[in-house]
Parts: sequence; C-alpha cells; structure tokens
Amino acid sequence: MSRTLVVTNDFPPRQGGIQTFVAALLARRPPDSLVVLASDAPGSARHDAALPYPVVRRATSVLLPTPGVGCQAADLARRYGCDSAFFGAAAPLALLAPALRSAGVRHLVGATHGHETGWVALPGARQVMQRIAGGLDVLTYISEYTYARLAPALGNRTRLAQLSPGVDVDLFTPSADGAAVRRRHGLGDAPVVVCVSRLVARKGQDVLVAGWPRVLERHPDARLLLVGGGPGEASLRRAIASRELERSVVLTGPVAAPDLPAHYAAGDVFAMPCRTRRGGLDVEGLGMVFLEAAACGRPVVAGTSGGAPEAVQDGVTGHVVEPRSAETVARTIGDLLDDPARARAMGAAGRAWVEQRWSWATIAKTFDQLLTP
Repeated sequence: MSRTLVVTNDFPPRQGGIQTFVAALLARRPPDSLVVLASDAPGSARHDAALPYPVVRRATSVLLPTPGVGCQAADLARRYGCDSAFFGAAAPLALLAPALRSAGVRHLVGATHGHETGWVALPGARQVMQRIAGGLDVLTYISEYTYARLAPALGNRTRLAQLSPGVDVDLFTPSADGAAVRRRHGLGDAPVVVCVSRLVARKGQDVLVAGWPRVLERHPDARLLLVGGGPGEASLRRAIASRELERSVVLTGPVAAPDLPAHYAAGDVFAMPCRTRRGGLDVEGLGMVFLEAAACGRPVVAGTSGGAPEAVQDGVTGHVVEPRSAETVARTIGDLLDDPARARAMGAAGRAWVEQRWSWATIAKTFDQLLTP
C-alpha cells in the first residue's frame, strides 16, 4: 500500500481548528498508509500511543521549515517508503517540498485554511506563498471566498482544489443534550441564544452584547450564552456590566471539545455575527461553528465575513446579516425567538444539509482523491 507522510505543526492533543481538521482527515485513512511528523505538546506521548499509525514528534512546540526538519522529514519519507506527502498547513511548512521530492516523494499536497488570504495580500508574504504553491502538486482551499483571494496570486503555480473541514455528524447531532449546561448556568427553560467561539473582535460577541437589550425588549427572559475564552473577555465583561446585563448574559470560559455539542444543544438559536477587520487581513475563512450548530439542529445567524455565508443557506438554515449593525442582529434573533416552529424547521434543514454536504465521510472521499496522483 502507498504511504503518505503528514507534516504538520497542528496536531492533537493541542486543541484548535487546524488540529481537528488534520486529525479527522487522518482518522478516515487506512492506518498503515500514514506516518506523521509533528511538533510536540504536553500529553503527546499518551495521545500518540492510542493512534493506529506512527507519530514522530520533533522536540519543539513550533514546527518550522528548517534544514533540520527537512532532513528529518526526508529520512522518514525514505524509511517508510512514502510516495505522497500532506502538509497540514502549507504556509510555511510546504517550503520543505523540494527536500521531500529529493527523497522520492512524488505527489505533494498542502492545505490552506484562512490566514493565507492575508499572506497573498502582502508583497513579501505573497512571494513566499507563490514559492510554496510552486513546490506542490495540489494546494487546497476551504471556501469559495478563500479561493477567490488565492487564485489570482497562486492559480498559475499549482492546481487549486477545495478541501473544506467537515463535521462529525455522529457527535454534533440534534440528540445532543443541553440540559446539564442549562442547569450549570442557571438558564432554566428560558429562550437561549448561544455563541461558540474564541472571544476576539472578529467573532462579533461585542455586537451580540450591544444588541442584547433590544432582544430583551421582545423576550425579557432570554439568555445569551457566550461559550469560549480569549483576549476579548475583559472588554466584554465591562460592556455587560455597563448595560446591566449580568443576569441575562453568561460567559462560560473555555470549553473542552467533547463538551461542545451539549453547549450548542443548550441554545435555541446560534448566533455569531463575524465581521472582517484590518482591511481584510482578519477574516473568517469559513466558520465551522455554523455547521456544527446546524448539525445539532439549531438555526444560525451569521455575519458576512469571508466564507461565513457559505456555511449558511440564507433563509433556509438560518440568516446572514450585516454584522456591524447591532439592531439588525438583534432583530433577526428576536424574529427567530418569536417563531419557534420556523426556527426548528431551519434547524432541521441545516441538519439535512450538513449530512449531505459537510460530513467527514464526504470530505474524506475528496481527501483520498487529492492524495492520488
């Protein structure tokens, strides 16, 4: 059987979107077709011992395309007879592509996620991305938005192909039980709007808080559940206090990945009015939280940033709104809380769409095709 060398800085047990993406792709490959070179992290030895394929950890918390890493990757490719390689994040690790070709690897694939759209917008970084693309047989993109930003700079250097993240439809499901989360945070039977994301400006939790008094005018018992941690927590708490919303807005802090379905399930509506910042350099690549919420049968309210509208069927699985207007966001949320039957229908439509288009089973088939020369 042909074998693939996976070179990635982003790999569990470290948490994050790219880590989840890479691990989920590999979980659906034949175990004897893989070998992984990754950075190290606390708990890695126990994590790796449970995997069915070999993982080699370099003694660093950040894997970079240094000569030493290049030599180690090439040695692994020779030792395991790898004829293909996959870079979990092409920028910058795919700069190692020439070293792997010299070691006999014939087919190289690199993934992009979202931050690379900022790279191609900056002259120096654009040249690095062009060099990376030129060394690969395939460079993947996660959304049509990111493709539109990458293609003008990279499209003549390599083949571009879509490889979006997927959703574990057996984990994120309408049968997820949010009762314990509701009890923990004293939400009772109140209508709940939930947002699951890092607390950073792009995600729009500040807009949710700013618009929340308008939601309360229509639904006085409603609660806003902000799930996640991040550098924006202090400013959000100040905004909540200044509006005297402490009773109706709850910040949970960071939540472990296995507990996320229950937090989605605790809400009646999911909302994250993400917005593009810093002249387009801070942008939402796709927005997996919208798809995870939909998989849990919840209607979603999304902002217009980047690829986020591609994670919503506007008017069918939820709504895409102007993320800088607290009034618009609040009105859209209020309308969904007004009509629980319509909200449930949107949630059901979202679940069906995720099963058909965004499940890991579907994404894994695409990955298999991309690894085949």
